Order: sequence, then structure tokens, then C-alpha cells
Amino acid sequence: MTVENTASSDQTSERPPLAELARKILLASVGAVALVQEEAETFIHKLIEKGEISEKEGIGILKDFREKRKKKAEEELDKRISALVNRMNIPTKSDFDALNEKISELAEKLKKK
Repeated sequence: MTVENTASSDQTSERPPLAELARKILLASVGAVALVQEEAETFIHKLIEKGEISEKEGIGILKDFREKRKKKAEEELDKRISALVNRMNIPTKSDFDALNEKISELAEKLKKK
């Protein structure tokens, strides 16, 4: 075991459970996305080689695919993180904003008295 591996495992054991779970979700998502990307690129390159589409069309298709994949991956990650935060009953920014608003309202009422 190298020094790098030791440091890495120490960081993992010190990581809070929520951070570790989020990390695992992210890594799984990235792995799945990379696999799909690879398969799509291989398929497009085969179509180009067979002359069924031009290289320019292939590049355009891959560009569109990457943009859609990125947007979908971001949406999926947001959805999973939100579900995790809700399941663990962790307050969100909107929860804090609502609390701050209520505190401000109460402070105003106290000033009037």
C-alpha cells in the first residue's frame, strides 16, 4: 500500500456519511454516462466509416448527444441529491430563507411594540 492509498482511505473514513453517499451516487452516474457516451461514439464512427452519414453530420450528432446527455445527467444528479437531502431531513436554502423571513417579520413586530 502506498502513501497515496493510505491518505485516500483515511479521507474516506473521515468523510461524513452524507458526503460519502453523495460521492458514490456521483461516481455511479459518471460511470454510466461515460459508458453510454463511449457506445454512442463507437456507433456514430461506424456509420461514418460505412458512409451512411458524413463526418460533419456525425460530429453534429455527437455534439447534440453530449449536450443532451450533460443536461440529463445534471437533472438526474439534482434529483438524486434532492431525494437524499429530503430523506435525511436536511434543511435546504429555501428552508433557511423562509426562517430568515419569519425572523425579520418577528423583529419588525417587536420594534413596533
